[in-house]
Amino acid sequence: MPLFILESVPAVGGEREAIQRALDRLAQAVRAQQGDLIEAQVASDLSRLFVIVEAATEEAVRQAAGAADLAAQLVKPVRLVGQTLEEVKASRGAVDYVVEWNFPPGLTMEAYLQRKAANSPKYALVPEVKFLRTYVCEDMSKCLCFYDAETVEAVLKARQVVGAPVDAVTRIAPSA
Repeated sequence: MPLFILESVPAVGGEREAIQRALDRLAQAVRAQQGDLIEAQVASDLSRLFVIVEAATEEAVRQAAGAADLAAQLVKPVRLVGQTLEEVKASRGAVDYVVEWNFPPGLTMEAYLQRKAANSPKYALVPEVKFLRTYVCEDMSKCLCFYDAETVEAVLKARQVVGAPVDAVTRIAPSA
């Protein structure tokens, strides 16, 4: 079953408990369609949600978001790079930062994956940062990279070392 990114700006008043209830409703709605909520990352200021859903179709994700009262700003099929789905399911979180990179026109998935494979070993030069995984939009519009790190400066240093651009960085709230 394909994976999808669901990005949302919570309309639930910015309260962690309300956001968690919305995510619980989303998980229930996705499961009702034989899907799974793989992970949900909430910005530390509660302004954004990055949710990865396993579902049959994009429309199924949009319907589940609607059932959870989550406004879907973005729903796209994604490819998981850097970890297996089983590893992600086992961890269900433990992310400090999400880095977004909007791809330049003309970049292909093959070229991106070759570049990533060539540059990823350089993360060893920045031991204070642990690269976890990337979700690459299948339409090659952008990717979201997930990191464990103490500071945003460390994440930016790691991105510089591997030669990867940054369009946005979001600090993720600790898991409840």
